[in-house]
Amino acid sequence: MWLNFYQVFRSMLSSGSELFFQLQVVERSEISLECVQPEQNSIELYVDVGGKVPCPGLNCSNNTHAIWYKGNKAVSEQKRSSCQMGGTLHLCQVNKLDTGVYFCDRQIIEQGVIWTFRRAVNVRALPAEASDSPNIIYPNGNITEKVELGQPHTLMCKVHFDFEREFSREVLWYMNYGSNMENMTLLPMEEQQQRETFTVYEVIRKAIIKEVTPEHLNNRYTCIASNIVGNSRGTIELKEKIKVKWPSLVGYPIASLLLVAGLGIVLHVKWLEIQLIFRSHFQHGKHDGDEKEFDVLLSYVWSPPSAEVMGVSTLSSQRGPDTDEEACLSCMDPLNTEEAYTNDVVLAIQRSRMLICLLSADYLSNSNAVFVLESGVQVLLQDSTLKLLLIWTSRASASLIQPDSPLPTLVQRALKVLPSLDWTSGKPTSNFWRSLKKAMPDQKVKLVSLMQNQKHFILQ
Repeated sequence: MWLNFYQVFRSMLSSGSELFFQLQVVERSEISLECVQPEQNSIELYVDVGGKVPCPGLNCSNNTHAIWYKGNKAVSEQKRSSCQMGGTLHLCQVNKLDTGVYFCDRQIIEQGVIWTFRRAVNVRALPAEASDSPNIIYPNGNITEKVELGQPHTLMCKVHFDFEREFSREVLWYMNYGSNMENMTLLPMEEQQQRETFTVYEVIRKAIIKEVTPEHLNNRYTCIASNIVGNSRGTIELKEKIKVKWPSLVGYPIASLLLVAGLGIVLHVKWLEIQLIFRSHFQHGKHDGDEKEFDVLLSYVWSPPSAEVMGVSTLSSQRGPDTDEEACLSCMDPLNTEEAYTNDVVLAIQRSRMLICLLSADYLSNSNAVFVLESGVQVLLQDSTLKLLLIWTSRASASLIQPDSPLPTLVQRALKVLPSLDWTSGKPTSNFWRSLKKAMPDQKVKLVSLMQNQKHFILQ
């Protein structure tokens, strides 16, 4: 049955009338069969060239005029180059966006009634046919892959094909014995994996070697890809991968334990040097300086050939002794007992902000002088406000100076890490004085000098 529905609906909408439908039912035998015969309603067009979309059933009546639609909008109203000739839609240049369903509307008269006759056409825009051989992405040319003997290995071939209307794309793996390219054997392969875009058809095919043997290393493996234009090939050679033998996991905890133990031993042995470096270079009290009575305590040995017991030159403050205790120290009997000497040296170091020792072969050979240096190191380890500076007055290094009696272990280790300056000539250089000034306390220096001459000393 045919219903004159579309025309009634359209006329009522245009007149603004109430939506009232009148359906007319007629017998099929009363309708001309020419216009309802099924015809081909799909067509393929190629991009970048012109194309024609004919209206199905165009010849069933004398009226060849048609209106074309894509979706719900007339093609003539869309922004694209097109025209209509004799009911056929002409696309001036096809592009991939032209894919879709098109409708052609024609009016025909049956039994005195005007019918709108609509037919659909499914249009598919296709790329141009392939004009090049396949492009092998991998293996590109001749390459080498590393394998492990006794293990499986997968050979992969990845190929890009141009579009083909009639499918002829094929990818195959072959094995060449030795270098003979003619003696090839087809390898067992997996199914082709395919992925299609508008212009490129990607094919991946794999061949699996279940277990690599030394014989596989002597052969060459070729991927051959072919289409209607031609073929391309890429080859792979296998090379044995040398295994790196790592220690078992059981050894890692033991190695870590040994490493920690080794670091602990080194830290224990070098702990004294670490403390001296930290205290002498990075940690000095800034708030306790005003509590010290002397800025610098200078310790040195002077033994002229004709001198038996010499005094000491002193750079003191502009004022006299501040206390009775200072006055007593400056006039102390040099023949006191060893215990009184020890107490006075430690007391003098503790009352000073800085201890400077002028080192020489004579100094390191003098037990009293070495005791001063050793006492200074011990005070430094206990008192972060003390600074200690060594001045080598005849710089051979400490390791080259061989005193009569061995130096204490504490002194030997301290000589390696304590801050030091060199006075290698008779007259100090300007660089020496700058370095010395930089190492001295910030305040105006009030100097106490302590001279050692075998068993005699004077403290001022």
